[in-house]
Amino acid sequence: MADAEAEEVTTGITARPLWAGENGAKAMVVEFAPGSCWDGIDVHEPGPEEVYVVSGTFHDGDRAHPAGTFIHAPAGSWHVPQSAEGCTLFVFYPEG
Repeated sequence: MADAEAEEVTTGITARPLWAGENGAKAMVVEFAPGSCWDGIDVHEPGPEEVYVVSGTFHDGDRAHPAGTFIHAPAGSWHVPQSAEGCTLFVFYPEG
């Protein structure tokens, strides 16, 4: 999967799958173009979402998270992912 092409999730946001486990777990790199915003609310189901901000600044609709930040979003939580300056994230879903 490391050679998988980036897929546009919504305007200005692309995801590149890196790995998928048999239990639905998956890892990916997500890139936000400057000024991009998720279309709607991103709800974390069925399990948590873990994010490491590789570069730029990620904004979850409430707070800004600069490069080097680790974010754990529990199952059932939600946010509105966006980035004014653009960013690259490593995203892991341990439960799919």
